[in-house]
Amino acid sequence: MSERGDLQRPSGSPPVPNLPEATIARLPEYLRALHHLADTGHDTVSSEALAAAAGVNSAKLRKDLSHLGSYGTRGVGYDIARLIGQIELVLGLTSSRNVALVGIGNLGHALAGYGGFASRGFRLTALFDTDPARIGERVNGLTVRDLSDLAQVVAAECIAIGVITTPAHAAQDVADKLVNAGVTSILNFAPCVLSVPDGVDVRKVDLAIELQILSFHENRKASALDPMVTSLPVQGGGQLSSQSAKGAVRRNNRDASARVRRSGHAEGVILDEEAMAVSERSERTDQHSNARERAAERSEVGT
Repeated sequence: MSERGDLQRPSGSPPVPNLPEATIARLPEYLRALHHLADTGHDTVSSEALAAAAGVNSAKLRKDLSHLGSYGTRGVGYDIARLIGQIELVLGLTSSRNVALVGIGNLGHALAGYGGFASRGFRLTALFDTDPARIGERVNGLTVRDLSDLAQVVAAECIAIGVITTPAHAAQDVADKLVNAGVTSILNFAPCVLSVPDGVDVRKVDLAIELQILSFHENRKASALDPMVTSLPVQGGGQLSSQSAKGAVRRNNRDASARVRRSGHAEGVILDEEAMAVSERSERTDQHSNARERAAERSEVGT
């Protein structure tokens, strides 16, 4: 992979397939596993072995790769070098993409110093800030520039991807400047929702949201063991009865599942499909349990 290169697709190459978002999110995981296998001397890999290395089930992996026109060979598996080429082509990694980072605080410093971008097809070419104390600072071989230089640098370096690591109150203004400079993809670490025009893609990384989603799963596991763990206070004081608490916990879990789904859609977080399937099975079990309880109540009334 060349350090710099024409970012347009080669003439005559097939169009990029319209892939499901969940598949797009898993392709980088497959690519990382494939590179590791290639580095350790492997030429082919079975779907089961590749799925295990990527942390998914083999049926899901085979379906994902079928979108790329790659079905493997029975008894042999997938040719690793060929599959790496297919995935890199679809992800647009056949040449290096230049990236600008805005906001050189603690997180910005950490990202600017990360050495793994180059091996993944990205070259961090410019750093920006508005703090006079930061401007002129050297970070990992790059000089922090004033944000007012953004448009000039984006044009000179052919930058299409911008990373925002500013405080939330500054993020929208930075996003506007990136878009006006010609940046068409933004990775946003600021805890806010950005407004961008059509044709500009935004991915949001919010560690607090990820922790809240994990907290939901911890809460669900705890309530499955003991519903009273998450018993809810009632108006006027006291706690819900054991039977009422069970119903309240079920409703709370269903509401939390809906919030998680909405959060995953709105914030660009792609939730694990298997975890969601477990959640849906749990909800169906709750519905069956409710039906049995209602039948028992009717039976008691009848007697």
